[in-house]
Amino acid sequence: MAVHFKMISRVSSSVVRRVANRSFAAAASSPAVLPELAHPYSAYEPNISATIMEIHHSKHHATYVNNLNVNLEAAEKAAQDGDANKLISLAPAIKFNGGGHINHTLFWENLCPPSDYTAPSGAILSEIESAFGSFDAMKSEMSAKTVAVQGSGWGWLGYNTTTKKLEIATCANQDPLEATTGLKPIVGIDVWEHAYYLQYKNVRPDYVNAIWDVIDWKVAGERLEAAM
Repeated sequence: MAVHFKMISRVSSSVVRRVANRSFAAAASSPAVLPELAHPYSAYEPNISATIMEIHHSKHHATYVNNLNVNLEAAEKAAQDGDANKLISLAPAIKFNGGGHINHTLFWENLCPPSDYTAPSGAILSEIESAFGSFDAMKSEMSAKTVAVQGSGWGWLGYNTTTKKLEIATCANQDPLEATTGLKPIVGIDVWEHAYYLQYKNVRPDYVNAIWDVIDWKVAGERLEAAM
C-alpha cells in the first residue's frame, strides 16, 4: 500500500478539511494490511534465519501496520474536526509507521530463496553497468554506504527519473526512499538491528554481504522497467 502525505502550511480550517478529507480520510478508509510473504520464513536460510524473518515480519512490520492505522484513524477524526494542530502533531508518527510499512513491503518483495537466486541480466544489468561500471562495483559501493549508516536505516538502489540513471542512497530510520529523495526504489537493504542482530550480532558487514545472495533481481528488473 502506498500512503501519500501533503505538507500543509498557512491554511485555514476550511482548507485543512478539504485537504485532509482527500488524503487522510481516504487512507483511513482503506487500512494498511500486513502483506503475506511469498515464501516460508525458513526459505531464506542460511543467509537470513527463519527466527529473524518471523520476528521481523510478524512483530516489527505488524507493529508499523497497526500503528499506522491507529494514527490514520486519529488523523481522519482530526480532519473531520478541522483540527490542524492535531493533524500536524500526527505527521511524525504517520511518516515513521507509514515509512516502515512501505519500506518493509518493498523489502520482502525483493528477497528470494538462495536456491532461486539469479544474477541480474538484460536491461537492469545494462543500467547498473552504465551507472557504476560493473555489477561488482555497484555492490561494493552500495555495501559500503549501507554498512556506514549511522544507527538505524536503509540502503537503496534507486532510479532517478530526471537523470535516467540508477543511484545509491541511504535513508535514516524508516524514511521512505521516494518521499525522501525522489528516487524510485529498486532494491532496499534494511540495516535496523532487528533485521540481522540475532544471527550476525554486531557484524553488520557480514549481514550485508550475505543478503546479496537472496536479492530477487527479477523483481528489481520489473521495478526498474516500471520506473523507466
